[in-house]
Amino acid sequence: LPLHLPTCSLIPLFQFLQHFFNKMSNNNYPLPFLFLLITLSCSFHISTAKSSTYNVIKFGAKPDGITDSTKAFLNAWTKACSSTYPAAIYVPQGKFLLGTITFSGNCANKAISVTIDGTLIASSNYRVAGKGGTWLRFQHVDGVSIRGGVLDGQGTALWKCKNSNKKKCPTGATTLEFIGSKNIMITGLTSINSQMFHIVFNGCQYVKTQDVNIVAAGNSPNTDGIHVQMSSHVTIIHSKIRTGDDCISIGPGTNSLWIENIECGPGHGISIGSLGWELNEAGVQNVTVKRVTFTGTQNGVRIKSWGRASNGFVRNIFFQDATMVNVQNPIVIDQNYCPNNKNCPGQASGIKISDVTYEDIHGTSATEVAVKFDCSSNYPCNGIKLKDVKLTYKNQIAEASCNHAVGAALGLVQPHSCL
Repeated sequence: LPLHLPTCSLIPLFQFLQHFFNKMSNNNYPLPFLFLLITLSCSFHISTAKSSTYNVIKFGAKPDGITDSTKAFLNAWTKACSSTYPAAIYVPQGKFLLGTITFSGNCANKAISVTIDGTLIASSNYRVAGKGGTWLRFQHVDGVSIRGGVLDGQGTALWKCKNSNKKKCPTGATTLEFIGSKNIMITGLTSINSQMFHIVFNGCQYVKTQDVNIVAAGNSPNTDGIHVQMSSHVTIIHSKIRTGDDCISIGPGTNSLWIENIECGPGHGISIGSLGWELNEAGVQNVTVKRVTFTGTQNGVRIKSWGRASNGFVRNIFFQDATMVNVQNPIVIDQNYCPNNKNCPGQASGIKISDVTYEDIHGTSATEVAVKFDCSSNYPCNGIKLKDVKLTYKNQIAEASCNHAVGAALGLVQPHSCL
């Protein structure tokens, strides 16, 4: 017990415990137990009193959307990170202009909350952040939570540059990235107009994202909503994602991912992949996607791998209770991904796909082929299960297409299984 901490305020505590002691004594509770209660009560009072809040305004941040507040945010983070007690960073209402920032970890405490009531905006000059790779980066942090707020990546000018096929456009920046971190919570956050990916978890463990709203134009290139790779025990729930690429993309090394209650569209759907770019690549396993609505998306639930050699894998995947509304490819496995026929023509995917279940998938397809399994000729998909699937095209039963796929159909399955 932290008895070395300063003495807490004893007057109101003593009054309460005196009353509590009388009741407990009547029930013959031993004195050591009562002493423990007193000590814990005092310790709790101390820990609560010692938590600190750091308002970025007090560090020089200006909510005018013009003044660069990067240094003020970094100074607030340094204070919170060095505190030995739980710490909070507060961003009040207003617009705060920020350059690229890395919030580094190895902090003295494992409970830093960032509460945002305002809007953080990136530079309108996309070349400023576009060359840095990430706008807001948290690296090697433990126990960080982000609550509320708006992140504005101001990516529209870069999208226009890319869509015009100009050769000198920078790649662009991810809006928010966590690298090598754990015990992360993001709730109530809105990300708009990201230059590239909105939120990325790379090499993270024990992450929960909920009530997130992600918005970008349907023609915005490479603006994946949430990307997960080399991470485990990640939960993404109760969120709306409207973007120009995958609503959620799942990269190599993802294990124990739970996705539930998501509204996706426009966008490219929820995708595992693309995988198999590297010969030696970590696999994807234990992924659950349920209660998702896809509206006007390019794909629904997709697994995608490059048509080239790789020792990676995809296994133990569960897609359940998905609603398709005018989706071009509601259910698709594509193991012959080879854009522009570069770096992979004529090769077969080495990604081994097994034990994938599609249950209670229903709605409308925008194309005649609603179920398409185009698997590797070297390593056919196996253990594919379709259960209670009903997809229609123009008020008629849609079609299914299978290539190198082995599995079974259970219950009512429309279109008729080609497995």
